[in-house]
Amino acid sequence: MQIVKREHDLWRLRIRSSDDLWTLSRLVGKGRLFAMLGERRDQTTGGVEGGRAKAAERKKMWIQLHVESTEYQTFSDILRVHGVISEAKIDKGSHHTHLVNFGDEVEISCPAGFPSPDVKLLKEAVKSGGKPRVAIAAVENDEVALYELSQHGMRDVAAWTMRGGGKYTGSANTDVRTTFLRNIGKDMEMQLSEGTPLILSGPGMARDQLMQMMKDEGATRQITSVATTIGGRSSANEVLREGLADNILCDYALVKEVKLLEDAWRRIATDGAVAYGEAELITALEMGAIETLLITADLLRDEDARIAGKPWQSYLDQLDAIRANWIQCSTEHDAGAQLEAFGSAVALLRFKLDD
Repeated sequence: MQIVKREHDLWRLRIRSSDDLWTLSRLVGKGRLFAMLGERRDQTTGGVEGGRAKAAERKKMWIQLHVESTEYQTFSDILRVHGVISEAKIDKGSHHTHLVNFGDEVEISCPAGFPSPDVKLLKEAVKSGGKPRVAIAAVENDEVALYELSQHGMRDVAAWTMRGGGKYTGSANTDVRTTFLRNIGKDMEMQLSEGTPLILSGPGMARDQLMQMMKDEGATRQITSVATTIGGRSSANEVLREGLADNILCDYALVKEVKLLEDAWRRIATDGAVAYGEAELITALEMGAIETLLITADLLRDEDARIAGKPWQSYLDQLDAIRANWIQCSTEHDAGAQLEAFGSAVALLRFKLDD
């Protein structure tokens, strides 16, 4: 994300990546003003010409919307912003949808000024600097699953299973498995964008064999092999949770979130210094016990969400007063989805609350 212009109530931003689109989808809330170049049909240019119907011309213009809703799926390349035109050369009061993509320059206005969650989210987006996506392949002898990571999510990309010969021993089985892995290496090279780092994880030696095969076939991307205790999606989560590839992932917000959330789940399992649920979170704040609050970005932007009868912004202001940290988490990965199941907010405490 690049900041082109920044004022108290107006931000002009340039979009550089899908992570920026994820951030923008949280910044462009209902009721705000959102503007960018768009196209509208100028009906005054339509009509009949030479006995034939003449279609109205599409004209490019700066269009500002009073936002009603947004649509965005993590890892997609387009954010849709729906609203009513408040400023444009034509069609004021009409409905319009902006399609935001990489390279677009957009303007967001918030007459009352942007709240601290939005300021913090923008700062983190600028700091991330459009880092490339990373791929993790969970490799086993007869199965390989490929996942893609961004700053805010993890998604399934592809899966391969060896059919026949996978459970037998002997030279024939070895040949089948070698061919299986070699073909997967070629498939992954075609599916992944050039320059995307690849982490091979798994409990056995198949990941090292696959890495060598890919290099022998001329792969030039960065490939790292790390051992995990389990395969499949759990292997990818173990890489994030245990920091097994921090040389590649250390600067990714997703990794930081996962590590902190896993710490929270461990504390919950061992009756440690942690709080969740409205009553515990209020008590922990009153006692000054909160060290870090993990809260979903969507909960902070839910107009109907309340804690102690007040908006969450009031709770965050009190956290700042006791010098507690708070982190906005995505729900587009397994640990984030688990946070949502716990009420979308969990606090790591400086000390355990009295029973």
